[in-house]
Amino acid sequence: MKAWRLELETMAAAKPVQPENGAENWLQYERAGQESDRKLLRDWSGVVPGSLAPCRLVPAAIQALENRGHDVGEAEALLPEGLRLAAAEDLPGLNVVTARIFAALRRAPRDPASPYWSFKEYLTWEDVAAEVDFGPPGSYGPAADDYPARTRGGWLGQIVGSSVGTQMEGYTSANVIEAYGDITGYLRPPETYNDDLTYALAFLDAFGRRGHNVSSLDIALAWAALIPDGYSAEETALANIRAGLTPPETGRRDNWFSDWIGAQMRSAVHGLVAPGRPALAAELAWRDAVVSHANNGALGGVFNAVLTSLAFVEDDVDRLLERTTSLMPARSEYRQVVQGALDECRRRTDWRETWRILEERHEKYHWIHAYPNAAAEIMALHYGGGDFDRTLNIICQAGRDTDCNAGQILTALGVMGRPIADKWIAPLGDVIQTYMRGYRRFSLDELAGWTTDAARRAAGGL
Repeated sequence: MKAWRLELETMAAAKPVQPENGAENWLQYERAGQESDRKLLRDWSGVVPGSLAPCRLVPAAIQALENRGHDVGEAEALLPEGLRLAAAEDLPGLNVVTARIFAALRRAPRDPASPYWSFKEYLTWEDVAAEVDFGPPGSYGPAADDYPARTRGGWLGQIVGSSVGTQMEGYTSANVIEAYGDITGYLRPPETYNDDLTYALAFLDAFGRRGHNVSSLDIALAWAALIPDGYSAEETALANIRAGLTPPETGRRDNWFSDWIGAQMRSAVHGLVAPGRPALAAELAWRDAVVSHANNGALGGVFNAVLTSLAFVEDDVDRLLERTTSLMPARSEYRQVVQGALDECRRRTDWRETWRILEERHEKYHWIHAYPNAAAEIMALHYGGGDFDRTLNIICQAGRDTDCNAGQILTALGVMGRPIADKWIAPLGDVIQTYMRGYRRFSLDELAGWTTDAARRAAGGL
């Protein structure tokens, strides 16, 4: 089909007609602009849906780029004006100053004094694989008799953790503890709407069709087909995908949040489909991660994929943490973060003392950034000692991006067969609901079955 001929035929077939209300047809542009303005106000003074914690994406973009080693002074100088205009809901002025801020971010130079540049930048999977010895594959795999049950346990752990965590995400540890104390149950009736699950399902959809040959582009196109909208790094990636960009450019182009938690929050699924095979889990996670993230943000995805994969063959939580941490590339800043967190945990017995040190260490990072949340995962797993309830209580009281953290580490405990009390299971019921196209409503058993079938089909091709 030739596009010019299609358009010529369309014009030739069109007969003149007069609309009943021509002005109303023009007003569609006004309505679209009003929605754009509402989104802009949310980006300056929004809240996250599950806990109503504040999240201001425009200031956070400046923060994130400074974390990535750039001089953001020009953009920061515009912040007071932007905050004033947002408070006044001055939309003409706010649109202008926001455009000026993002223009300043695009030309922000590297800051040679930033510690970010003292570490290696990992741009491809080959960069990672060249520095990490994952060892030979073990004997465990999807054909194991207990694999379906353990996979179901992993998904149950993730859904419970995400459902609890989304009710309190985005606050400091001190404020969570003051408000709620020990977390011994849901704060309100739980629900399963969560972007952690959304992106994992999109991967599973692509993996079910392509197996171990699934590519970053396959995953990106699954996002385009299934996911209506996103947030921060994923929102940017979706816009890039729809604009015709392909990975890894979708995770890099104008993506200020490429070191945030998005890849880290969705990568347990890669471990579930590669049980006991950390190298495979890591590579699948990397392919997925670079759709929306890069470098350390992508390594966050690798970390949780490896954690989950090794949970199938490790029964001791501290050994699991040690092995997972050792499989992060040694010259990365991400490795310094997770190794530093594990070292701090080993120095003292009180998790609160350790967490105060880690919170202070990462105070310049947003609560959605990968680093403080990776540290929280390690701290909660270490001090939780493999007990599901204690680990969940600690990760919730740590604050930050609680649902992402709880969902990932409790997947590992579910895979390890740690008991999950009925008080967490019964309130969820039998139905999982999402906002995705094509996956609006299903059961835990169906989800576990899809995962098992896809992993076994893929393994059969090895």
